[in-house]
Amino acid sequence: MQSFRSLVQQFEERIIAPDLFPQQPANLYDPCRYLLSLGGKRVRPAACLMANELFTQIEECAWHAAIAIELFHNFTLIHDDIMDKAPLRRGFETIHSKYGLTAGILGGDAMSIYAYQHLSFVEANFKKVLAIFNTTAIQVCDGQQMDMDFEQRNDVTSEEYIEMISLKTSVLLAASMKIGAIVADASAENCDKIYEFGKNLGIAFQLQDDYLDAFGASNKLGKQKGGDIIANKKTYLHIQALLAANATQLSEIESWLHSENNAEKVPAMLQLFEATGAHTRCREAVEYYSQKAFKNLEDIDVAEEKKRHLHALAVELLNREQ
Repeated sequence: MQSFRSLVQQFEERIIAPDLFPQQPANLYDPCRYLLSLGGKRVRPAACLMANELFTQIEECAWHAAIAIELFHNFTLIHDDIMDKAPLRRGFETIHSKYGLTAGILGGDAMSIYAYQHLSFVEANFKKVLAIFNTTAIQVCDGQQMDMDFEQRNDVTSEEYIEMISLKTSVLLAASMKIGAIVADASAENCDKIYEFGKNLGIAFQLQDDYLDAFGASNKLGKQKGGDIIANKKTYLHIQALLAANATQLSEIESWLHSENNAEKVPAMLQLFEATGAHTRCREAVEYYSQKAFKNLEDIDVAEEKKRHLHALAVELLNREQ
């Protein structure tokens, strides 16, 4: 069994290979190469490979599945950044900021198509792999639309928010693991269990990400500090603050939602998150879904020794402070 770091290192060589995309037209493919060259955690493709190796030896079709997953993930990031008007991704200019809106739209489209091209090279249980990939792709779009809709609502519930991040974020991690297991011809029961592990891990990861967007160090996050606050995102922190706020605090939150003075808006909202206890409840939710994920991993019917690298990855993701 290989570690997460080892698989990421091997995967990196494939995802930044010069022949991954054509050389021309450069205005289409240079932005794609630029984004992939910025690195990233590569959690999803590595998770696919780790899940695959949980049941068999990693073969070439599993690498193609991992590449397809990473290309699709980056496609969603490109379009997500456009919709959020985000200036930074991984500490560098986003594609639409650096190359323009057209490059962002076309580059994202091309990346999604190349994702399917690599998926077509997966011969093992291809129909099952394609089915979950397609389902997941639609779910990610559903989740993204829910996220955008939430910006226009002030009555978003915690349950709705968990559903949104499940669709937008966690199902792709879950599908990555299940695809790895399907390619390995694992039992249907084990495929379902590893999917639940990835889904609950993904929810906990996103809740942690929400927390770090607000309270993490911007120079370490590699993105704009308080970006969710600036964009008026209805994050778990925001929803919990609304639920616990008194009349005065509710008025303050409403006022800051209409403010464009970001220099004061971000620290003011952070104080409100703390004053209402929203920051504590967010951390509690991270712990709740973390424990569900670890129980899912425990239930997978393979030797415990084989699970240790997946367990270590989960611990690393959920204990990060940046």
